[in-house]
Amino acid sequence: MGKRLLWSLILSSALTAPWAQAAEKTTIQVMHQGDPGFVAAYGKVAERFEAANPDVDVQFIYAPHDAYNEKFSAAVMAKQLPDVMELDAPFLANYVWSGYLQPIKPLIDKDLLDDMTESNIAQGTYPIDKDLYALGLTDSSVVLYGNKKYLEAIGARIPKSVDDAWTREEFETYLEKLSKLDGVKWPIDTFRGYGIKTEWITYAYGPILQSAGCDLIDRKAWKSEGTLDSDACVDALAMMQKWVKNGWVVPQSAGTNQFFAEGNPAALALGGHWVYAEAAATMKDNIVVLPLPKFGAKGASPNGTWIWAVTKTSTHPEISGKFISFLLKDKEFRTFAASQSGYPGLKSFAAESPLYATGGPMAIAFEQASKTAVARPPHPAYPTITSAFMQAVDQVFNGGDPKEALTSAAKKIDQDIEDNDGYPPFGDGQ
Repeated sequence: MGKRLLWSLILSSALTAPWAQAAEKTTIQVMHQGDPGFVAAYGKVAERFEAANPDVDVQFIYAPHDAYNEKFSAAVMAKQLPDVMELDAPFLANYVWSGYLQPIKPLIDKDLLDDMTESNIAQGTYPIDKDLYALGLTDSSVVLYGNKKYLEAIGARIPKSVDDAWTREEFETYLEKLSKLDGVKWPIDTFRGYGIKTEWITYAYGPILQSAGCDLIDRKAWKSEGTLDSDACVDALAMMQKWVKNGWVVPQSAGTNQFFAEGNPAALALGGHWVYAEAAATMKDNIVVLPLPKFGAKGASPNGTWIWAVTKTSTHPEISGKFISFLLKDKEFRTFAASQSGYPGLKSFAAESPLYATGGPMAIAFEQASKTAVARPPHPAYPTITSAFMQAVDQVFNGGDPKEALTSAAKKIDQDIEDNDGYPPFGDGQ
């Protein structure tokens, strides 16, 4: 357990062990986030890694999910970057552009690299040099969960594949019918309970705009004005505002589990793949998993999750890569991740996860990865892009004008890019 031990234990150990042996140990620092279950799982993996590598100590640095980037920024300012860090995939371009990460291919076991799914490669690849900087066991997606009893009561069509997703007209017709159905307090839970200042807003709501025919930024010109404030985006956000005004959406104050809470007050849920395990445990056969609706001519769904990288300042990059390889191959960790409905980012993990296999209850979620997944903009300005979009959504959900809110957001994004001279080499034909 090395430096994870209390100081008293460290001192006790120092009194009984030869100092020379302690000095021979190499310590790697691993910065991460995660809920208590995953934190405990990482600790157990570290114990097994240290047992297999008795000359290595693994020291964890935990940062809460919602304050992760702030804590990382503090580490940057203090010039105390860890060796290994977990990072949210859409922030990768900013971290690489800023010089914080190093290419990871030479450090990772080749069989793991060969095992990655296309979307896992995409979320860890920097678009400028096309090199891989991070990878994970998992990826992610958002689906539309449905209460079968309520959907049958209103005669809703149940899609069988991504190609068969509800249209915008069908979706809004069903929301209205569900709002009048006995037992339904809210037609849909969009998990506003996660808060308005979390990545959930851009991750889950951004694809609704993309499906409607627009985007957060033009991905060739890297300019937001004319795109985020376009008629298509304004119409999409106005549509979501209508859902809120009509009382169809679970309010933020009601928490995050109204779809599978006692009494099932919400009929639908726009929820992440991680919702499935808990929802299925309580709803049994009354849960159906549907693809995200098509709000325009095409479908769109999110991807990207927390992945593992080696920092550029690491003095032990080989051991750091060895630890990441060990983590992603660890059988007990994989079993735990599967129990949490972990979304496959490795082909071998997909084969071990019947939940996502053809015919499995979450097969539609995995189908979205190859047919509709749209990565968040891989640009160094992403922190500003997501922050500006969150503020716009907050304003609109609280009654603000969609056109004004999105225009303001687009100006903030473009101003940030201009202030940084376009983040070269971005903007040079990328």
